[in-house]
Amino acid sequence: MTSLSLTRLLKTLVRSGATALIAVLTVAPGSALALSKTIATETGPVTVETVADGLNRPWGMVFLPDGRMLVTERVGTLRLVSPDGSVSEPLAGVPEVAARGQGGLLDVALDPDFAINKLIYLSYAEPGEGGAGTAVARGRLVGDELQHHKVIFQQTPKAEGPNHFGGRLVFAPDGTLFVTLGDRFEFDPAQDLSSHLGKIVRINPDGSVPQGNPFIGQKDAQPEIWSFGHRNVESAAIDPKTGKLWTLEFGPRGGDELNRPAPGENYGWPLISWGKHYDGTDIPDPPTRPEFADAVRHWTPVISPSGATFYTGEPVPGWTAKTIPAWAGDLLVGGLSSQSIIRLSIDGETLTGEERIPVGVRIRDVIQGPDGAVYALTDENDGKILRLTADGE
Repeated sequence: MTSLSLTRLLKTLVRSGATALIAVLTVAPGSALALSKTIATETGPVTVETVADGLNRPWGMVFLPDGRMLVTERVGTLRLVSPDGSVSEPLAGVPEVAARGQGGLLDVALDPDFAINKLIYLSYAEPGEGGAGTAVARGRLVGDELQHHKVIFQQTPKAEGPNHFGGRLVFAPDGTLFVTLGDRFEFDPAQDLSSHLGKIVRINPDGSVPQGNPFIGQKDAQPEIWSFGHRNVESAAIDPKTGKLWTLEFGPRGGDELNRPAPGENYGWPLISWGKHYDGTDIPDPPTRPEFADAVRHWTPVISPSGATFYTGEPVPGWTAKTIPAWAGDLLVGGLSSQSIIRLSIDGETLTGEERIPVGVRIRDVIQGPDGAVYALTDENDGKILRLTADGE
């Protein structure tokens, strides 16, 4: 039996309900053996295949217009990955990072005018006096090098410790840049407007402060702050239907949150939470303090959310479509401890549906490719790029 015939047989078994997950080896002409599997979902079978491997704890990725991917590795390296899965040597010109614990080189984003200016943005744990803090740098991608990188934002103050850097980057429709920041495991500074810890900030592409930020001109408040009272936000995405920002953040012992951060809102950490402290000590639930904004959805047990995208299911013109039509319009979230992709259906500001896609490995980031497929990064020493498509495409 050929591998193609075997694949068709196994897919038939999945459709008939004989199994929820079947792994098959498929061989593409001129390529090495690649592991693929078919997962049964509420909307039908989905094929998961490995596009690339050998990445060292990858954290963020983005597609370039030519179909190559830029992928960050937490150890401090930035790589180019070709459509055939080949991985480049580390690119030169990347800023120095504090690669310890949850820190290191984090997210990557393209300037909205990348086709013209070739600018890319990197978030990372920046070492310095007092420890480390999340920073954002931008530079021009020229060949295999990042040239003339410049730091455009620095979280203050820096803090000791290896945890809670946040670090997601997402551009709003008006061209401003949202940066998610963790509380650096310092707790109380999340309520202090003179500190960037535990905040979401909004800046212009050059690092300046946009008009309309809620705390401009307020004494003892950092003008970049958009919202505060956050613990550790590692997921951020813009809803293309509304242009609004959505985020997910880690709770302590329970209480992961889905939020729709509004300007100037206080989300309560560490004064309230749907979780408990790690020692089991209770934390007041959000309804006990109505002056704080509550989550749209919270999870206990946790999902450990990292990386998210609103999926349109529309390929870039000129690309062969590899879509999952039934997921169009949904928010897809990478799950670490849950080893899944969480699919959330959202209508306006209301969550209307939820499904957990059991990928079986820690998912660090989720994005949409130019072909309309879903691409996911695995959080492993031998990290992989996975591609999810509707079965049979």
